[in-house]
Amino acid sequence: MIESGSLTPGIDPARFGLPEHTAVRYERPAPALERMIADYHMFDSEEFAVNRAIEWMLPNAPSVRVILAERPIRLRLAGRYYDPLPTACFFGPTSQAMEIEVSGGLTIGATLTPIGMARLLQTSAAELRDNIFPLEHLMPRDAVAGLVESLRDHDRGRRVKAILDAFFLPRMERSHRDEPDLARIMAALQDDSVTSLTDIARQIGIPGHRLLRLCQRHFGFPPKTLLMRARLLRSILALKLSGGSQTGYSAIDPAYFDDSHFVRDARRFLGMTPRQFLQLETPYLNASMRARAMVFGVNVAALQPAA
Repeated sequence: MIESGSLTPGIDPARFGLPEHTAVRYERPAPALERMIADYHMFDSEEFAVNRAIEWMLPNAPSVRVILAERPIRLRLAGRYYDPLPTACFFGPTSQAMEIEVSGGLTIGATLTPIGMARLLQTSAAELRDNIFPLEHLMPRDAVAGLVESLRDHDRGRRVKAILDAFFLPRMERSHRDEPDLARIMAALQDDSVTSLTDIARQIGIPGHRLLRLCQRHFGFPPKTLLMRARLLRSILALKLSGGSQTGYSAIDPAYFDDSHFVRDARRFLGMTPRQFLQLETPYLNASMRARAMVFGVNVAALQPAA
């Protein structure tokens, strides 16, 4: 397996709280890529120790992933099954929790910001949302094959950051005309005092119809959905970190009118009630979120402030 940890100084992987026979790494991209790439991540588990384990992934930002597991990985998203996941794949922005079934092996990925999406791909994020595609359908086949080959031929850990930097740097050199507005929208979406499209439009100073177009094109969803997703993620993470919902929903986002409002959002984004989700066994998800927070200060990329 890979070695858990990070090249970021001061990170103690013992504090990740990983299950036995599993490993996680999070890395920061090169400084020139920080506005485009939210994180590099590596998830690994020993194949002999895992017998079709079930885990969950929260709704999140889009990502490029390379699956180096010998046994197939099966994933369910928005009522569709991907069985198996392609070796090199693109996860569009998601508004649904994902159930993943694995038998061990390594996954390497890069999570994109909306600015990264704008620079890397010509396709609208709205066309990719809540879906997974072979990466070669969106990028040149030879570039994808080269990335996979480079990642297979590495030390399964410390060299991955350099390989991913080398892949993304030349493909993200050219800026996009919408970037100033995208950065302002990203900042507004992470402001928990912003609760409506009108709030965002007023804060960043652009008309509502342009805001809608920008969000659909580069974030994958309308502003209302993005605000709802952020509110739900903040709430479910607060409950997880506080030990679940045994004491009720007092830790949820204050923008919720009442508990039933929160439950409705949970059903939409998680496919179940908050209590049902919190009762799931998700040791690897929990450890991965702890690890990411230690490196980036935020548990999930969808809540990361603009660089």
